[in-house]
Amino acid sequence: MTSEGERDETLTEPIPVLLRRPGFRDVFTPLRIRNYRYYAIIQLLANTANWAMRIAVDWLVFELTSSVALVGVTTFLFFGPMLALGPIGGLIADRYPRRRLLSFTQGTNAVACAALAVLVMTGVIHLFEVFAAALLMGLTAVVDSPARSVFVQEMVGQSKVGNAIAINGSTFHLGGLVGPALSGVLIAAFGAGWAIASSAIAAVFFVAALWLMRESELLRTVVVPPRRGQIAEAVHYSRRKPTIFWPTVMLGFVAAFGMNLPVMLVAFADHEFKSGAAGYGLYSSIAALGALLGSLASTRRLTYRLRSLMLAAGCFGLTIVVTGIAPVVSIFLVCLFAIGFVRLLFTVAAEAIVQMSCNRVIRGRVMAIFAMTSLGAQAIGGPFMGWVIEYLGVRPTTMIFGAVPVIAAAVISIHLARSGKLTLKFKLRRHIFPLTVEVQGRVS
Repeated sequence: MTSEGERDETLTEPIPVLLRRPGFRDVFTPLRIRNYRYYAIIQLLANTANWAMRIAVDWLVFELTSSVALVGVTTFLFFGPMLALGPIGGLIADRYPRRRLLSFTQGTNAVACAALAVLVMTGVIHLFEVFAAALLMGLTAVVDSPARSVFVQEMVGQSKVGNAIAINGSTFHLGGLVGPALSGVLIAAFGAGWAIASSAIAAVFFVAALWLMRESELLRTVVVPPRRGQIAEAVHYSRRKPTIFWPTVMLGFVAAFGMNLPVMLVAFADHEFKSGAAGYGLYSSIAALGALLGSLASTRRLTYRLRSLMLAAGCFGLTIVVTGIAPVVSIFLVCLFAIGFVRLLFTVAAEAIVQMSCNRVIRGRVMAIFAMTSLGAQAIGGPFMGWVIEYLGVRPTTMIFGAVPVIAAAVISIHLARSGKLTLKFKLRRHIFPLTVEVQGRVS
């Protein structure tokens, strides 16, 4: 029997989203839902504060140690728990009400950030305390990430989930536009403590917003009763559906080799352009501006395709390669904008394809595997990139890391074409491009 959101497991044909391209106002239809409107507003505040906190923590570690590799270790502590415990977090998200889970995770984050901020402000901070706070926040993300993914559908329903994911991406990267710049100002004027404290305050507001929502307007929570083999069931389910498996695999390459901007930008700010914390904040903001526009562009999609997903991943890798070559700051900033833009085209499409291909009953566990791939790959890639930078330098490392997603996208595309016996269909279009290539077919 086919449940809601479940599709033929073998199709790689486009997943339809809309029958017509939406107008500008239609893009934001999820915001007409009261509960989601509350959520989006508090998400913007929380994301701004979290970006400010992450920038402050990364720079604090660099100030304490003068080591880019240890900045990478910090990234590992933020994301590493998801790599080890992700499926367990998804199982928890399937078994318990998501609003209560999010209240617990955000409350824990508030305590961790507040304690770290006090230590920094009083001048008694050591690397151990920074690592401990990062690890605690990483552990809360194990449950927080899949719970958020499922909670979005509880607020807006299946038909609006694609736009809601894109809006979430917009708020995340609008926060990424403002947060790093704000963090740079706060660090320069008052030190890292106030930037970290802003995240604790935002987490308190997040919990308050969750409990101001109208429970009667949330979709009925599907709670999975405990039984053996539920994690293995989710792994098998993900493996046998191409629209879940291949986006997740490609995400692993993109996250490990392309989503470690904090490590890369610290090195460029300190080693190459000598711009300090203010420059680091500016670089992060430019990348976030590109990501914001990329997420807004994603709301205009009519369909999601595996082939367009692989194309976006390959273009993302190429922009990173070009960034490593950029000789002056002006070109470097343009490249950072492009990195942010193309990355969001990929990540929004990947998450939407996975969510819309997934049965509601198992969605929490599947999205945990998806989040585990993203955050876990970043946890591995962060310190690895830091160590390679210290050995080879930031420019060669950036070019090498950018080349990996390009190669992975090409290999996966060739595999899909061969296994599905896909045909190449050439069309001449005078008004847009001289030549476009379309790939059509199925994976058997």
